[in-house]
Amino acid sequence: MRKKILVVLKGYPRLSETFIAQELLGLERAGFDLTLISMRKPTDKKRHPVHDEIKARVVYLPEYLHNEPLRVLRAFFASIGKPGFWPLVKQFWADLKRDVTPNRVRRFGQALVLAHEWPDGGEWLHAHFIHTPASVTAYASIMTGVPWTCSAHAKDIWTSPDWELSEKLGRARWAVTCTRSGFEHMRDLTDMRDNVYLSYHGLDLDRFGPFAGEHSNRDGMDAADPVFILSVGRAVEKKGYDVLLRALALLPGDLHWRFTHIGGGDGLAKLKALAETLGIAGRIAWKGALAQEEVLAHYRQADIFALACRVAADGDRDGLPNVLVEASSQCLVCISTNISGVPELLEDGENGLVVPPEAPQALAAGLESAIRNPMLRHKLGDAAERRVREHFDHHASIRQLTRLFEEQWQKEDQWRKSA
Repeated sequence: MRKKILVVLKGYPRLSETFIAQELLGLERAGFDLTLISMRKPTDKKRHPVHDEIKARVVYLPEYLHNEPLRVLRAFFASIGKPGFWPLVKQFWADLKRDVTPNRVRRFGQALVLAHEWPDGGEWLHAHFIHTPASVTAYASIMTGVPWTCSAHAKDIWTSPDWELSEKLGRARWAVTCTRSGFEHMRDLTDMRDNVYLSYHGLDLDRFGPFAGEHSNRDGMDAADPVFILSVGRAVEKKGYDVLLRALALLPGDLHWRFTHIGGGDGLAKLKALAETLGIAGRIAWKGALAQEEVLAHYRQADIFALACRVAADGDRDGLPNVLVEASSQCLVCISTNISGVPELLEDGENGLVVPPEAPQALAAGLESAIRNPMLRHKLGDAAERRVREHFDHHASIRQLTRLFEEQWQKEDQWRKSA
Protein backbone atom coordinates (compact mmCIF):
# COMPACT_ATOMS: atom_id res chain seq x y z
CA MET A 1 0.00 0.00 0.00
CA ARG A 2 1.40 3.39 -1.00
CA LYS A 3 2.10 5.98 1.69
CA LYS A 4 1.58 9.72 1.87
CA ILE A 5 4.99 11.31 1.12
CA LEU A 6 6.17 14.65 2.49
CA VAL A 7 8.84 15.86 0.03
CA VAL A 8 11.28 18.32 1.61
CA LEU A 9 12.77 20.86 -0.84
CA LYS A 10 15.13 23.78 -0.40
CA GLY A 11 12.85 26.06 -2.39
CA TYR A 12 9.79 25.64 -4.57
CA PRO A 13 9.13 26.44 -7.32
CA ARG A 14 12.54 27.22 -8.80
CA LEU A 15 13.20 27.82 -12.51
CA SER A 16 16.66 26.26 -12.25
CA GLU A 17 15.29 22.95 -10.89
CA THR A 18 13.02 21.74 -13.67
CA PHE A 19 14.42 18.23 -13.16
CA ILE A 20 12.86 18.16 -9.68
CA ALA A 21 9.51 19.49 -10.86
CA GLN A 22 9.51 16.97 -13.69
CA GLU A 23 10.13 14.15 -11.19
CA LEU A 24 7.38 15.37 -8.85
CA LEU A 25 4.90 15.47 -11.71
CA GLY A 26 6.01 12.02 -12.86
CA LEU A 27 5.46 10.58 -9.37
CA GLU A 28 2.02 12.17 -9.17
CA ARG A 29 1.08 10.71 -12.53
CA ALA A 30 2.33 7.33 -11.28
CA GLY A 31 -0.21 7.57 -8.47
CA PHE A 32 1.86 8.89 -5.56
CA ASP A 33 0.26 11.25 -3.02
CA LEU A 34 2.69 14.11 -2.29
CA THR A 35 2.81 17.18 -0.10
CA LEU A 36 5.71 19.54 -0.81
CA ILE A 37 7.58 21.04 2.15
CA SER A 38 9.64 24.04 1.05
CA MET A 39 12.32 25.56 3.27
CA ARG A 40 12.02 28.92 1.54
CA LYS A 41 9.50 30.82 -0.55
CA PRO A 42 10.07 31.29 -4.28
CA THR A 43 12.17 34.19 -5.55
CA ASP A 44 11.76 33.60 -9.31
CA LYS A 45 9.21 35.84 -10.99
CA LYS A 46 8.25 33.21 -13.57
CA ARG A 47 7.09 29.61 -13.43
CA HIS A 48 7.51 26.73 -15.84
CA PRO A 49 4.34 25.08 -17.19
CA VAL A 50 5.27 21.90 -15.30
CA HIS A 51 4.81 23.74 -11.99
CA ASP A 52 1.19 24.47 -12.85
CA GLU A 53 0.55 20.81 -13.61
CA ILE A 54 1.74 19.58 -10.20
CA LYS A 55 -1.27 19.25 -7.90
CA ALA A 56 0.54 18.70 -4.58
CA ARG A 57 -0.05 21.21 -1.83
CA VAL A 58 2.97 23.32 -0.85
CA VAL A 59 3.75 24.09 2.80
CA TYR A 60 6.41 26.71 3.56
CA LEU A 61 8.57 26.37 6.65
CA PRO A 62 9.97 29.52 8.28
CA GLU A 63 13.04 30.36 6.19
CA TYR A 64 14.56 32.32 9.07
CA LEU A 65 13.42 31.40 12.56
CA HIS A 66 13.27 35.01 13.78
CA ASN A 67 10.75 35.84 11.02
CA GLU A 68 8.12 33.55 12.57
CA PRO A 69 9.11 33.31 16.26
CA LEU A 70 5.67 32.28 17.56
CA ARG A 71 5.44 29.43 15.08
CA VAL A 72 8.88 28.19 16.12
CA LEU A 73 8.24 28.57 19.85
CA ARG A 74 4.92 26.72 19.64
CA ALA A 75 6.69 23.84 17.92
CA PHE A 76 9.53 23.85 20.45
CA PHE A 77 7.37 23.75 23.57
CA ALA A 78 4.97 21.22 22.05
CA SER A 79 7.91 18.95 21.26
CA ILE A 80 9.61 18.87 24.68
CA GLY A 81 7.46 16.12 26.14
CA LYS A 82 7.52 13.87 23.09
CA PRO A 83 9.67 10.72 22.84
CA GLY A 84 11.73 11.95 19.91
CA PHE A 85 12.71 15.31 21.37
CA TRP A 86 15.75 14.40 23.46
CA PRO A 87 17.18 11.99 20.85
CA LEU A 88 16.83 14.86 18.38
CA VAL A 89 18.55 17.31 20.74
CA LYS A 90 21.39 14.81 21.22
CA GLN A 91 21.88 14.46 17.45
CA PHE A 92 21.57 18.20 16.87
CA TRP A 93 24.18 18.93 19.53
CA ALA A 94 26.58 16.40 18.04
CA ASP A 95 26.14 18.02 14.63
CA LEU A 96 26.40 21.58 15.97
CA LYS A 97 29.75 20.86 17.61
CA ARG A 98 31.10 19.90 14.17
CA ASP A 99 29.26 22.65 12.28
CA VAL A 100 28.88 25.75 14.44
CA THR A 101 26.70 27.81 12.08
CA PRO A 102 23.33 29.60 12.15
CA ASN A 103 22.37 27.32 9.27
CA ARG A 104 22.53 24.29 11.58
CA VAL A 105 20.24 25.99 14.12
CA ARG A 106 17.76 26.90 11.35
CA ARG A 107 17.50 23.27 10.26
CA PHE A 108 16.77 22.21 13.85
CA GLY A 109 14.02 24.83 14.15
CA GLN A 110 12.52 24.01 10.77
CA ALA A 111 12.45 20.32 11.66
CA LEU A 112 10.61 21.08 14.90
CA VAL A 113 8.01 23.10 12.99
CA LEU A 114 7.58 20.34 10.42
CA ALA A 115 7.25 17.65 13.11
CA HIS A 116 4.79 19.75 15.12
CA GLU A 117 2.54 20.78 12.23
CA TRP A 118 2.96 17.49 10.32
CA PRO A 119 0.94 18.35 7.20
CA ASP A 120 -1.62 16.03 5.66
CA GLY A 121 -0.82 13.02 7.85
CA GLY A 122 2.50 12.23 6.19
CA GLU A 123 3.62 8.61 6.36
CA TRP A 124 7.03 8.97 4.67
CA LEU A 125 9.68 11.65 4.26
CA HIS A 126 11.75 12.21 1.13
CA ALA A 127 14.45 14.89 0.78
CA HIS A 128 15.57 16.46 -2.47
CA PHE A 129 19.25 17.30 -1.89
CA ILE A 130 21.36 15.60 0.76
CA HIS A 131 22.65 18.79 2.38
CA THR A 132 20.19 21.17 4.13
CA PRO A 133 16.89 19.56 3.03
CA ALA A 134 18.16 16.18 4.23
CA SER A 135 19.18 17.78 7.55
CA VAL A 136 15.62 18.98 8.13
CA THR A 137 14.30 15.61 6.96
CA ALA A 138 16.64 13.56 9.16
CA TYR A 139 15.85 15.69 12.22
CA ALA A 140 12.10 15.44 11.58
CA SER A 141 12.48 11.69 11.20
CA ILE A 142 14.16 11.43 14.62
CA MET A 143 11.41 13.53 16.15
CA THR A 144 8.50 11.62 14.61
CA GLY A 145 9.88 8.14 13.96
CA VAL A 146 8.81 8.41 10.30
CA PRO A 147 11.45 6.88 7.95
CA TRP A 148 13.05 8.86 5.14
CA THR A 149 14.75 8.55 1.78
CA CYS A 150 16.76 10.99 -0.30
CA SER A 151 17.57 12.18 -3.81
CA ALA A 152 21.09 13.65 -3.95
CA HIS A 153 22.27 15.71 -6.90
CA ALA A 154 25.54 17.66 -7.26
CA LYS A 155 26.35 20.68 -5.07
CA ASP A 156 24.78 18.97 -2.08
CA ILE A 157 27.14 15.99 -2.42
CA TRP A 158 30.37 17.82 -3.15
CA THR A 159 30.02 20.64 -0.62
CA SER A 160 28.96 18.42 2.30
CA PRO A 161 31.62 17.08 4.68
CA ASP A 162 32.22 13.36 4.48
CA TRP A 163 31.15 12.77 8.09
CA GLU A 164 27.73 14.26 7.41
CA LEU A 165 27.17 12.37 4.17
CA SER A 166 28.23 9.14 5.83
CA GLU A 167 25.87 9.59 8.76
CA LYS A 168 22.91 10.60 6.62
CA LEU A 169 23.42 7.66 4.27
CA GLY A 170 23.48 5.41 7.31
CA ARG A 171 20.10 6.73 8.51
CA ALA A 172 18.21 7.00 5.21
CA ARG A 173 16.41 3.90 3.97
CA TRP A 174 17.93 4.55 0.53
CA ALA A 175 19.39 7.34 -1.56
CA VAL A 176 19.59 7.96 -5.29
CA THR A 177 21.86 10.27 -7.23
CA CYS A 178 22.10 11.31 -10.85
CA THR A 179 25.75 10.82 -11.89
CA ARG A 180 28.16 7.92 -11.64
CA SER A 181 30.82 10.09 -9.95
CA GLY A 182 28.34 11.12 -7.24
CA PHE A 183 27.09 7.55 -6.93
CA GLU A 184 30.59 6.14 -6.43
CA HIS A 185 31.53 8.89 -3.96
CA MET A 186 28.46 8.22 -1.83
CA ARG A 187 28.97 4.45 -1.90
CA ASP A 188 32.55 4.94 -0.71
CA LEU A 189 31.28 6.81 2.36
CA THR A 190 28.81 4.27 3.72
CA ASP A 191 28.62 0.68 4.87
CA MET A 192 25.10 0.66 3.41
CA ARG A 193 26.44 0.55 -0.15
CA ASP A 194 23.49 -1.44 -1.47
CA ASN A 195 21.15 1.37 -0.40
CA VAL A 196 22.73 3.86 -2.83
CA TYR A 197 21.41 3.88 -6.41
CA LEU A 198 22.29 5.59 -9.68
CA SER A 199 19.21 7.21 -11.22
CA TYR A 200 19.51 9.59 -14.16
CA HIS A 201 16.83 12.26 -14.11
CA GLY A 202 16.15 11.89 -17.79
CA LEU A 203 13.93 14.22 -19.76
CA ASP A 204 10.21 14.47 -20.32
CA LEU A 205 10.38 13.68 -24.02
CA ASP A 206 6.73 14.57 -24.49
CA ARG A 207 7.55 18.12 -23.42
CA PHE A 208 10.78 18.11 -25.46
CA GLY A 209 9.45 16.46 -28.59
CA PRO A 210 11.57 15.86 -31.70
CA PHE A 211 12.68 18.97 -33.56
CA ALA A 212 10.92 18.87 -36.91
CA GLY A 213 12.97 21.68 -38.41
CA GLU A 214 16.66 21.96 -39.28
CA HIS A 215 19.50 23.88 -37.69
CA SER A 216 21.19 26.35 -40.00
CA ASN A 217 24.24 25.94 -42.22
CA ARG A 218 25.82 29.16 -40.98
CA ASP A 219 29.61 28.94 -41.01
CA GLY A 220 30.59 32.28 -39.50
CA MET A 221 31.57 33.85 -42.81
CA ASP A 222 28.52 36.11 -43.22
CA ALA A 223 28.58 39.19 -40.99
CA ALA A 224 24.87 39.69 -41.67
CA ASP A 225 24.01 36.16 -40.50
CA PRO A 226 26.35 35.19 -37.62
CA VAL A 227 26.44 31.76 -35.99
CA PHE A 228 24.13 31.63 -32.96
CA ILE A 229 25.81 30.27 -29.80
CA LEU A 230 23.53 29.63 -26.81
CA SER A 231 24.00 28.83 -23.16
CA VAL A 232 21.44 28.30 -20.40
CA GLY A 233 22.42 28.33 -16.75
CA ARG A 234 22.73 30.42 -13.62
CA ALA A 235 25.60 32.89 -13.47
CA VAL A 236 27.47 31.04 -10.72
CA GLU A 237 31.09 29.89 -10.49
CA LYS A 238 30.56 26.20 -11.34
CA LYS A 239 28.99 27.06 -14.72
CA GLY A 240 32.28 28.54 -15.93
CA TYR A 241 30.83 31.50 -17.81
CA ASP A 242 34.01 33.54 -17.35
CA VAL A 243 35.89 30.73 -19.11
CA LEU A 244 33.31 30.70 -21.91
CA LEU A 245 33.56 34.47 -22.38
CA ARG A 246 37.34 34.24 -22.58
CA ALA A 247 37.02 31.45 -25.15
CA LEU A 248 34.66 33.56 -27.25
CA ALA A 249 37.13 36.44 -27.13
CA LEU A 250 39.84 34.08 -28.49
CA LEU A 251 37.87 33.18 -31.63
CA PRO A 252 39.50 34.35 -34.90
CA GLY A 253 38.50 37.78 -36.10
CA ASP A 254 37.16 36.47 -39.41
CA LEU A 255 34.39 34.50 -37.65
CA HIS A 256 31.02 36.12 -37.13
CA TRP A 257 29.02 34.91 -34.13
CA ARG A 258 26.54 36.05 -31.52
CA PHE A 259 26.07 34.65 -28.05
CA THR A 260 22.87 34.50 -25.98
CA HIS A 261 22.81 33.67 -22.28
CA ILE A 262 19.60 32.59 -20.54
CA GLY A 263 19.51 32.50 -16.75
CA GLY A 264 19.73 34.58 -13.61
CA GLY A 265 22.38 34.45 -10.93
CA ASP A 266 24.38 36.76 -8.71
CA GLY A 267 27.34 36.76 -11.07
CA LEU A 268 25.64 38.43 -14.03
CA ALA A 269 27.02 41.91 -13.32
CA LYS A 270 30.61 40.62 -13.19
CA LEU A 271 30.13 38.64 -16.40
CA LYS A 272 28.76 41.67 -18.22
CA ALA A 273 31.75 43.71 -17.02
CA LEU A 274 34.12 40.97 -18.19
CA ALA A 275 32.45 40.94 -21.62
CA GLU A 276 33.06 44.71 -21.87
CA THR A 277 36.71 44.27 -20.87
CA LEU A 278 37.17 41.52 -23.47
CA GLY A 279 35.59 43.69 -26.18
CA ILE A 280 32.77 41.25 -27.01
CA ALA A 281 29.81 42.82 -25.18
CA GLY A 282 28.25 43.97 -28.45
CA ARG A 283 27.83 40.37 -29.62
CA ILE A 284 26.10 39.16 -26.45
CA ALA A 285 22.44 39.16 -25.40
CA TRP A 286 21.67 38.57 -21.71
CA LYS A 287 18.09 37.32 -21.56
CA GLY A 288 17.76 36.57 -17.83
CA ALA A 289 15.55 33.74 -16.60
CA LEU A 290 12.98 32.47 -19.10
CA ALA A 291 10.15 29.97 -18.91
CA GLN A 292 10.70 26.49 -20.30
CA GLU A 293 8.78 27.00 -23.55
CA GLU A 294 10.91 30.09 -24.32
CA VAL A 295 14.10 28.14 -23.62
CA LEU A 296 12.91 25.37 -25.95
CA ALA A 297 12.40 27.92 -28.75
CA HIS A 298 15.99 29.11 -28.30
CA TYR A 299 17.35 25.54 -28.50
CA ARG A 300 15.62 25.19 -31.86
CA GLN A 301 16.95 28.49 -33.21
CA ALA A 302 20.56 28.10 -32.05
CA ASP A 303 23.52 26.55 -33.88
CA ILE A 304 25.72 25.59 -30.91
CA PHE A 305 25.11 25.08 -27.19
CA ALA A 306 28.06 25.77 -24.86
CA LEU A 307 28.53 25.19 -21.13
CA ALA A 308 31.99 25.40 -19.54
CA CYS A 309 31.32 23.37 -16.38
CA ARG A 310 34.04 23.43 -13.70
CA VAL A 311 34.70 22.51 -10.08
CA ALA A 312 34.21 25.65 -7.98
CA ALA A 313 36.59 26.71 -5.23
CA ASP A 314 34.30 25.27 -2.54
CA GLY A 315 34.02 21.93 -4.35
CA ASP A 316 30.62 22.69 -5.89
CA ARG A 317 30.08 21.27 -9.37
CA ASP A 318 27.32 20.23 -11.72
CA GLY A 319 26.06 16.67 -11.88
CA LEU A 320 24.75 16.14 -15.37
CA PRO A 321 23.30 19.55 -16.30
CA ASN A 322 19.75 19.08 -17.48
CA VAL A 323 20.23 21.83 -20.06
CA LEU A 324 22.73 19.63 -21.92
CA VAL A 325 20.12 16.87 -22.13
CA GLU A 326 17.46 19.36 -23.23
CA ALA A 327 19.66 20.92 -25.93
CA SER A 328 20.73 17.48 -27.18
CA SER A 329 17.09 16.42 -27.46
CA GLN A 330 16.66 19.16 -30.07
CA CYS A 331 19.58 17.98 -32.26
CA LEU A 332 21.64 20.93 -31.05
CA VAL A 333 25.35 20.17 -30.87
CA CYS A 334 26.76 20.73 -27.37
CA ILE A 335 30.28 21.62 -26.33
CA SER A 336 31.11 21.20 -22.65
CA THR A 337 33.79 19.91 -20.29
CA ASN A 338 34.70 16.51 -18.86
CA ILE A 339 33.31 17.33 -15.40
CA SER A 340 31.09 15.01 -13.32
CA GLY A 341 28.30 13.48 -15.37
CA VAL A 342 28.88 15.37 -18.64
CA PRO A 343 30.87 12.47 -20.23
CA GLU A 344 27.98 10.16 -19.31
CA LEU A 345 25.95 12.03 -21.94
CA LEU A 346 28.51 13.49 -24.37
CA GLU A 347 31.34 11.56 -26.02
CA ASP A 348 33.85 13.80 -27.75
CA GLY A 349 33.60 13.58 -31.52
CA GLU A 350 30.72 11.10 -31.37
CA ASN A 351 27.72 13.10 -30.16
CA GLY A 352 29.25 16.34 -28.94
CA LEU A 353 32.51 18.13 -28.20
CA VAL A 354 34.15 17.71 -24.80
CA VAL A 355 37.17 19.71 -23.62
CA PRO A 356 39.06 20.05 -20.31
CA PRO A 357 37.70 22.54 -17.75
CA GLU A 358 39.46 25.84 -17.09
CA ALA A 359 40.84 25.79 -20.65
CA PRO A 360 39.61 28.77 -22.70
CA GLN A 361 41.94 27.96 -25.60
CA ALA A 362 40.68 24.38 -25.89
CA LEU A 363 37.09 25.61 -25.65
CA ALA A 364 37.77 28.24 -28.32
CA ALA A 365 39.23 25.57 -30.61
CA GLY A 366 36.11 23.44 -30.16
CA LEU A 367 33.84 26.39 -30.82
CA GLU A 368 35.80 27.36 -33.93
CA SER A 369 35.56 23.81 -35.29
CA ALA A 370 31.80 23.75 -34.73
CA ILE A 371 31.31 27.22 -36.20
CA ARG A 372 33.24 26.51 -39.40
CA ASN A 373 31.74 23.05 -40.00
CA PRO A 374 27.92 23.00 -40.02
CA MET A 375 27.89 19.42 -41.32
CA LEU A 376 29.81 18.33 -38.22
CA ARG A 377 27.29 20.17 -36.06
CA HIS A 378 24.40 18.36 -37.72
CA LYS A 379 26.10 14.97 -37.40
CA LEU A 380 26.93 15.39 -33.70
CA GLY A 381 23.55 16.95 -32.89
CA ASP A 382 21.66 14.09 -34.53
CA ALA A 383 23.75 11.54 -32.61
CA ALA A 384 23.13 13.40 -29.34
CA GLU A 385 19.38 13.41 -29.96
CA ARG A 386 19.41 9.65 -30.53
CA ARG A 387 21.32 9.07 -27.30
CA VAL A 388 18.88 11.16 -25.27
CA ARG A 389 15.81 9.44 -26.70
CA GLU A 390 17.31 5.98 -26.19
CA HIS A 391 18.85 6.43 -22.73
CA PHE A 392 17.50 9.54 -20.98
CA ASP A 393 13.73 9.15 -20.98
CA HIS A 394 12.57 10.27 -17.52
CA HIS A 395 9.90 7.55 -17.43
CA ALA A 396 12.72 5.08 -16.67
CA SER A 397 13.68 7.11 -13.60
CA ILE A 398 10.07 7.27 -12.41
CA ARG A 399 9.76 3.50 -12.80
CA GLN A 400 12.95 3.03 -10.78
CA LEU A 401 11.78 5.36 -7.99
CA THR A 402 8.39 3.66 -7.93
CA ARG A 403 10.06 0.30 -7.46
CA LEU A 404 12.37 1.62 -4.71
CA PHE A 405 9.51 3.19 -2.75
CA GLU A 406 7.23 0.18 -3.06
CA GLU A 407 9.89 -2.40 -2.18
CA GLN A 408 10.93 -0.36 0.86
CA TRP A 409 7.34 0.05 2.03
CA GLN A 410 6.81 -3.70 1.78
CA LYS A 411 9.89 -4.21 3.98
CA GLU A 412 8.60 -1.67 6.50
CA ASP A 413 5.24 -3.42 6.70
CA GLN A 414 6.94 -6.79 7.18
CA TRP A 415 9.15 -5.38 9.96
CA ARG A 416 6.12 -4.00 11.78
CA LYS A 417 4.24 -7.27 11.52
CA SER A 418 7.19 -9.24 12.85
CA ALA A 419 7.95 -6.78 15.68
